[in-house]
Amino acid sequence: MKSDPTFLRDLHVGAEFDAQLCMNCGTCTALCPLGIELMPRKLFRRALLGDREGVLGQKDTIYSCLLCRLCEANCPAGVHIAENVRTLRVALNRELFGLAEA
Repeated sequence: MKSDPTFLRDLHVGAEFDAQLCMNCGTCTALCPLGIELMPRKLFRRALLGDREGVLGQKDTIYSCLLCRLCEANCPAGVHIAENVRTLRVALNRELFGLAEA
């Protein structure tokens, strides 16, 4: 993994990315109706560590999320999971497609 310290700063543009509040409890994964393989906690950790390539490599997972907020409603830390996923989608749109909005 190559860390890019600018990646996290780029995620904060126009949105609140509160992934650092995640306690890694796994509730989000247990409740996901899709059973998405990459847990939000791992995806968020990659973003927090500046793993731009790791996050961009998970584009299918990021776009598969239904944004149903079932995970968010049950998150004991109050992480805004759906908003964080939206923020990652904006970053993907910007990085991969040159678009500014999701």
